[in-house]
Amino acid sequence: MRITVIGTGYLGTTHAACMAELGFEVLGLDIVPEKIEALSAGRIPMYEPGLDELLRKHLVGMPGSTGRLRFTTSWEEVGAFGDMHFVCTNTPQRRGEFACDMSYVESAFDLLAPHLDRPTLVVGKSTVPVGSAERLADRLAERAPAGAAAEVAWNPEFLREGYAVNDTLHPDRIVVGVRSEAAEARMREVYTPLLDAGTPLVVTDFATAELVKAAANSFLATKISFINAMAEVCEASGADVVQLAGALAYDERIGGKFLNSGLGFGGGCLPKDIRAFMARAGELGADQALTFLREVDSINMRRRSRMVELAREQCGGGFLGRRVAVLGAAFKPNSDDVRDSPALNVAGQIQLQGAQVTVYDPKAMDNARKLFPGLSFAESALEAATGAHVVLHLTEWQEFREMDPRDLAGVVSERRILDGRNVLDPQRWREAGWTYRALGRPS
Repeated sequence: MRITVIGTGYLGTTHAACMAELGFEVLGLDIVPEKIEALSAGRIPMYEPGLDELLRKHLVGMPGSTGRLRFTTSWEEVGAFGDMHFVCTNTPQRRGEFACDMSYVESAFDLLAPHLDRPTLVVGKSTVPVGSAERLADRLAERAPAGAAAEVAWNPEFLREGYAVNDTLHPDRIVVGVRSEAAEARMREVYTPLLDAGTPLVVTDFATAELVKAAANSFLATKISFINAMAEVCEASGADVVQLAGALAYDERIGGKFLNSGLGFGGGCLPKDIRAFMARAGELGADQALTFLREVDSINMRRRSRMVELAREQCGGGFLGRRVAVLGAAFKPNSDDVRDSPALNVAGQIQLQGAQVTVYDPKAMDNARKLFPGLSFAESALEAATGAHVVLHLTEWQEFREMDPRDLAGVVSERRILDGRNVLDPQRWREAGWTYRALGRPS
């Protein structure tokens, strides 16, 4: 079986390289020539641990490569090459709305359809509103020369940025939505190495497969916002949210994952996915079922405002004439993704209120500069902290966890740190003469 991957963003590039790792011949497609040129030369336009090595291991033309992976801009070539086509295009939030923008996915299906002249399976991996797969399957059968022999399956992804290669090659489950036994058989065939290794396979209808991803992201977002709501109560009562979360984690019904309070979630998935889920529920007449997600979203956004308030307090009640160091720009560690980054959102708000803000991130500096060109940027944590009246730790990179508070103490104007992720050791920082504050923890 030969595989194509349509869309070479974060998801598509990872999936293409991992399918080559599983032994398939893979052809990746994108409509942006610059992306294809970069990938064909072994350059990945994002930071994802292990992905660049995996790409070069299989890319045609690389020294010692298996030659199982290459890239193109030709739909005709993709149609002729592939026995199975994975659609990995983006589904961003519509401008000015909560709903999902399906134009990229629909365009991919429409541009591929005329080149499907033999039995094939088109597999959607993009996160889409429930009901999309059914509609796209009918649309594909109408437009493809192969007619109904051009089938659709839906195979949602559950990748975590920073762990995407491992999550693809060692997933905790594989979910496939299909309409025929033949489609199920082909999905089992492509994932045989993972199934043989013990990965569970969940076979469903289209709608259930689509809802699995929406429900999973909504549950994770709810759990994060729950502990952040508890942090608000802890601040009001003098309790410690870290100790509270630790106690809750012993309860097997709750568990400790995603109970880390702090600045909240961001990135290109969770925020837009829960909003799109709410919008789709409204279209289906089930909006009352998901009204709680509005509060989940609201709690998450309040964490950013609360961090700005704490920083203002530490600056004596105002930002004018104050220097603020921000450690972190990516929305999470082990990534250079700055989409809806809480760290950059806070930095931007503080700058607008009059502070001189300097940002440092180990991997996301280039993307941060493009998104917030008005901010100042440093080449190290020490440089960012030089002259600062307060230091904000907003992305939990290991580099920041391990930094010596005594090193920063020698360059700041005032030893004040706000831990937006609740991962630094308060005692260690206080012993070095710092005023340590964190969301949901006693001062």
